[in-house]
Amino acid sequence: TVIGSQISLTVGVVGVAISFLIGILMGGISGYYGRRIDLVIQRVIEVLLSIPRLPILLALATIIPANWPSTYVYMGIVAVLAFIGWASLARVVRGQVIALRDTEYVMAARALGQKDLTIITRHITPNISSYLIVAATLALPGYILGESTLSFLGLGVKEPMASWGLLLADAQDLSALSQYPWLLWPGAFIVLSVLCYNFVGDALRDAADVRSID
Repeated sequence: TVIGSQISLTVGVVGVAISFLIGILMGGISGYYGRRIDLVIQRVIEVLLSIPRLPILLALATIIPANWPSTYVYMGIVAVLAFIGWASLARVVRGQVIALRDTEYVMAARALGQKDLTIITRHITPNISSYLIVAATLALPGYILGESTLSFLGLGVKEPMASWGLLLADAQDLSALSQYPWLLWPGAFIVLSVLCYNFVGDALRDAADVRSID
């Protein structure tokens, strides 16, 4: 279970890092430029958000070849989770960028001749960092559950690697479960880690809300 946590927890961290990189970039470009670029990006986001998460997750996971080494499968799962995880963040980042693109410091940076990508990454993004930190903390449980679901269904990591979802698959046999009840321990750690991340995310969200009253 301890060794399996290395896969289950790092999938969340790496997946969130990749999806946030894509989401911030696409949302920033969409909100900063607007017009046709915004229209195209928003239609792509709407298509991704309109598809149920689990079916598209299973469909993308089946693309990963079964004969791949465990390391490649791990990276494939991270890529799949990141691919379906950036859309919701990009939409919110777009709204934040629209609210900030006409502020004085952004207009000053534009007047100094700085490139648009530099303005988005160095001037606008740091001003929404508090929201991004909270969003990352709240997004981590989804990646843990996504990896656990794929591994539990046999579409995720395979032996000799171990993850909580792969270990929990052994608990499907009721006869084995009655003799070895500790097979449920990975499931308990999944619930515990998801709750911890949600509690931390809620606390960070309350701390970042300047309008909250004690």
